[in-house]
Amino acid sequence: MGSQIWPLGLCFFMCVYSFISVGSKALVGDGTVFIDGKAAIGRIDDDFVCATLDWWPPEKCDYGTCSWGHASLLNLDLGNNILLNAIKAFSPLKLRLGGTLQDKVIYDTPDDQQPCVPFANKSSEMFGFTQGCLPMNRWDELNTLFKKAGAKIIFGLNALYGRSIQSDGSAVGAWNYTNAESLIRYTVGKNYTIHGWELGNELSGNGVGTRVAADQYALDTVALQLIVQNIYKEVEPKPIIIAPGGFFDANWFKEFLDKTSKSLDVVTHHIYNLGPGVDQHLVEKILDPSYLDGEGNTFRSLHNIVRSSSTSAVAWVGEAGGAYNSGHNLVTNAFVFSFWYLDQLGMASSYDTKTYCRQTFIGGNYGLLNTTTFEPNPDYYSALLWHRLMGNNVLSTSFSGTKKIRAYAHCAKHSKGFTLLLINLDNSTTIQVKVAFNRTSRLRHKHKVHRKHIRLSQGYKSENDREEYHLTAKEGNLHSQTMLLNGKILTVNSSGDIPPLEPLYANSSNPISVAPFSIVFAHIPNVVPPACR
Repeated sequence: MGSQIWPLGLCFFMCVYSFISVGSKALVGDGTVFIDGKAAIGRIDDDFVCATLDWWPPEKCDYGTCSWGHASLLNLDLGNNILLNAIKAFSPLKLRLGGTLQDKVIYDTPDDQQPCVPFANKSSEMFGFTQGCLPMNRWDELNTLFKKAGAKIIFGLNALYGRSIQSDGSAVGAWNYTNAESLIRYTVGKNYTIHGWELGNELSGNGVGTRVAADQYALDTVALQLIVQNIYKEVEPKPIIIAPGGFFDANWFKEFLDKTSKSLDVVTHHIYNLGPGVDQHLVEKILDPSYLDGEGNTFRSLHNIVRSSSTSAVAWVGEAGGAYNSGHNLVTNAFVFSFWYLDQLGMASSYDTKTYCRQTFIGGNYGLLNTTTFEPNPDYYSALLWHRLMGNNVLSTSFSGTKKIRAYAHCAKHSKGFTLLLINLDNSTTIQVKVAFNRTSRLRHKHKVHRKHIRLSQGYKSENDREEYHLTAKEGNLHSQTMLLNGKILTVNSSGDIPPLEPLYANSSNPISVAPFSIVFAHIPNVVPPACR
């Protein structure tokens, strides 16, 4: 078949990438993003963006290092207007409740006879804490917030209950599900809607703290599915079954999927590919395209295992904070982290990952919200723009030119055309990006474009215009916690309302200008690839 001729014309060309010096400092380069719009290579959920809330007490200690102000399911101020509005803005936002300490939480249901004692620091205990407890009045309060905010809840169950830890670090024995079953019954009795029940946290493969063998984990997942099936027999909507919520290990995941083919809806894995939060080279890793590419191996391997298995389960990233042990202040909660985060969303989507849960919504140094003020950090706005602009169908995308441009494309969300995400990791070069389809047809430039005179309009839109959202750091400081959209600071107002995210308009025949250390979402409504029809 020949090349598809689309509304904005057809031309054949060879892309030549060149640097053009403008003055002593400013550099301009050219490049082309190629989009294969014939068919989608993946499909994400409408509510692809997900975030986590964890159990850590206000004082969190990891391996002898303590941090304060860690917002938790047990102490979070649920009456904060910014918190409510930040969740509501997604309509809906998936929230995964869980994390490291979930396998040490008991639920204070009417059936439970144990005393409900809060977590306490104890260095001799696994993860440095004693067993903790979820009081049912707190569970009621949380569900009141979730219902008001319209959140979709995934609850991580304690998968270590009833097992014994061996000297080799493994956890043996079957899962004692009585306490979890009691919580599920209580939840259904209260008419609380749970989108999914997830079994365990980071117990797959070598595990974190301890581990459970794949065959035993499969038996326990089957048990969970039967419990849920029984309790929800007359209840709608029915929740999905999710596991294992751990780090990817090919052999473990393959065995687990093969033995849960009729019981599992979602297979979840975690990502902390940047290493520990104390690493002083985090920014270097984030700005290194080769380092970012490395996580593609995990996505590719899991994608192949899921496709070759008889399972009907789909893959999610169940938790991803980039840098473990609470991240790094002014890195994982600053503008620079949107390079890593949005690249992850794009990469995960291209391997048919359905949902991506960010660690955390609030808490630690990698929250989407500031732990003290609840003010959105830069990644919150990156996530919200993705949620509003990037549709279900994922398009195969490549970039010809500098390796410092990361490019991803999806069909537009609830709109015509497609949306392009461009990330410029270069500190000094503006890239003028042309768009081409199927490597032959591109947006035709009807007139010669002088870079200095490309006009972007704030309020007027013509039928040939595209929408552009340019994200930059305040004063160009990558460590800034203030993000600018099209040159305007993003911040909540005195009522805690999330600001509107308004585009600039540019003629679709002009290249997209991506400034140094910036991110651009471009919605192009007047070109509709076959995959988006």
